[in-house]
Amino acid sequence: MSQRGLANLLKAAIVGVGICGLAIYFYFLPSIGKAVVQYAPEYERCCQAWILFAQVTAIPCYLVLACCWRVASEIGRDNSFSAVNARLLKYIAGLAAFDSVLLLAGNFVFYVLGMNHSGLMLLSVVVVFFGIAVTVAASALSHLVYKAASLREENELTI
Repeated sequence: MSQRGLANLLKAAIVGVGICGLAIYFYFLPSIGKAVVQYAPEYERCCQAWILFAQVTAIPCYLVLACCWRVASEIGRDNSFSAVNARLLKYIAGLAAFDSVLLLAGNFVFYVLGMNHSGLMLLSVVVVFFGIAVTVAASALSHLVYKAASLREENELTI
């Protein structure tokens, strides 16, 4: 597969993930919230706050998708191992860590306010661990891409 083909495939995947995220955050979460309120009216006071909080946690996710788009563009230009991609991967790692901490802190705040359910607590912990895994993977990739970019620059200077 050519660099251009790989970049286009990555961009198609990024668009697909973005559309799925929009459907989840702005259609399924409110629908599930309405169903929960109909089934258990005592959760009505915290349902909207949780949905809004979940939608706020989507912002770093979409910033990550924007960074991934730029990485795919660099791959399409046959510039896979560059300092730009290393910086973008480091930024992705930071955003994933921020989103994980935001979710953990928000979950704690909702717990203190008595607006949390044990099922949501468990789900949040799973999502936080996933965010930590993304952080570690993006950090490792950033380091490797930076090293490869350095080697590439040294080889270009060698005659």
